[in-house]
Order: sequence, then structure tokens, then C-alpha cells
Amino acid sequence: MTNAIMVHEHGGPEVLRWEPVTVGKPGPGQALIRHTAVGLNFIDVYYRTGLYQAPLPFTPGMEGAGIVEAVGEGVTDIAPGDRVGYGQSPLGAYAEYRLIPAANLIRLPDSVSDETAAAMLLQGLTAQYLLRQTHVVKSGDTILIHAAAGGVGLLASQWAHALGATVIGTAGSPEKAALAAANGCDHVILYRTEDLVARVREITGGRGVDVVYDGVGRDTFDRSLDCLRRRGLMVSYGNASGPVPPFDISLLNKKGGLFLTRPSVGQYASTRQELLTMAEDLFTVVGNGQVKVNINQRFALKDAADAHQALQGRATTGATILLP
Repeated sequence: MTNAIMVHEHGGPEVLRWEPVTVGKPGPGQALIRHTAVGLNFIDVYYRTGLYQAPLPFTPGMEGAGIVEAVGEGVTDIAPGDRVGYGQSPLGAYAEYRLIPAANLIRLPDSVSDETAAAMLLQGLTAQYLLRQTHVVKSGDTILIHAAAGGVGLLASQWAHALGATVIGTAGSPEKAALAAANGCDHVILYRTEDLVARVREITGGRGVDVVYDGVGRDTFDRSLDCLRRRGLMVSYGNASGPVPPFDISLLNKKGGLFLTRPSVGQYASTRQELLTMAEDLFTVVGNGQVKVNINQRFALKDAADAHQALQGRATTGATILLP
């Protein structure tokens, strides 16, 4: 018998319950892992509230790190005793032990600690596909990253800066703006008190940015479109403020023949080789110091409700991890 966070009904953080559960032996293609750290992400909130659907009851969480305890039949590239992490998986990370498809596991290099892996893999893989695949950021680009002091924002801002882009970030407070400026942002806009579109146009000499990376959703979507240059790209990859309402796609033409995409990690790491290639790219920039992982909050796993409260209240910066 071991413990996990269970969700029996959708709702606020209070529906996250610490309960004993039974974890069986790994079946074909599976591994049993003992978590040493678990990542906290906004997608966990989406599942808890029911914005994203999962059969009830369920254990939340899609990111973690730990030690392989056993493997099932047919697993050849992961072995008991390996230090592993994962950044996309079936739900179930908020647990002391779990079964997981072995194909989702990434063997961790010595240079990456368990806590760092749990803090960065989902967010880091997200930053990788955003900057290296959805739009290949290059020297001379000017980009806008919303929530630049958040988990994905801090990683993406540093990485884009290292690639030679001019990075404009948004933040909700002077403290978060200072953090964003210290982590790759050349300009930071306080979106609650400044006119976002006017400031972007001022910074870019009226041109607009090449690409907007928007994980906020409803509250920033319309203004994000107005920040783009002609034929610029809007990347809507999250819904922290709620889903984007339906809109008339002819607006994309009226606002400059814009491009719009709604990607996810799963669409870029749909095969094991894609996953490992993306992880290697991430480990390289973390290993050489171009991207530093900021773990600014730690909660006990059993206190996951407190962590969700802080995340939704915008009281967190950088990465947050849960410790079994």
C-alpha cells in the first residue's frame, strides 16, 4: 500500500485528497517507478476543474522523476535502478509510486538532478517545441512571451535570448518583471498597468513581433493578435485565464494575414524518437548553462491542494515541485 492524490469530483483545490492506493506490478511495456519529485503544471488545474476531461476518480499529474523499481515484459532500454524523468504521460504523477509506459521515460544524465528534471521536463519540452519547431527562433527575431516569470516563460525567455532573439515578456507585478528581466527578457511589460499593444508597437518601431507565445488564453488572446507584424504567428498553447472564446477567422486576415496554431507537447513528441531528440536538445542548453531552472516553490506532495491554490492565485514564479 502506498499513497497518492485522488480526485473523485471536479472542483477547487479542496478536491485533491491524499489517500492510500494499491499499485500493481508492471505489465508488458510498463515500468514501476518510485517518485523522488513531481512537477506542478497548469494542465493539472485543467484536469482538476474538468476543463480537460479524465474518467473519475483519477490521480493528477503528468511530470515527475524517480527511480525505476521494476519493468515489465518487452522493456529493454530502461532497467531497474535507472534514474528517469518524464514530461508527458498518462495522468498519475501525484503519487509515491506509479506504473507508467516505459516508452515515456527519459534516462537522466548525471548533470540533471531529480528535482530539476521534475521541475523542467514538461515545461522544458514545451519550450523546445515552441522555440525550435512551432516557430524556429533565430537571431534577429523579435518575440513576445506572456507570463514570462512563469515556468515555461522563464525557460523559453532564456532559451530565446541565447538564440539571439529580442525577447519581450509580460508580467503581472514589478517583482515578476524583475525576475523576467533577469532571465532573458530584453523588455518587460506590466500588462495590468501598461497598454500592451502600444508598448509592443513602441518597442518594435511600429512593426510588431514575429511571433507571440500565449499560454494565458482568454485574457490576452485579442491583444496578442494586435501585437503581431503582418503575417506574424500566434501560438496559443495554454488557457491559464480560461479558454479562448470562438471568433471569426476572417479577423486573421483583417489584422494582417496572421497565422494561428494551437499546439501541445503530445503533437510534437508523439514517438519515442521525437521525445528523446527533444529531451537531448533541452538537456544540452541546461547543461551548458544557457538555460537555468528556477525551482522557486516546494510543497509536500500531500499538500498538493496548497500548491494548486498558489499556482491559480498567481503567487508562484518559475517552477514548483511536489516532494513525496
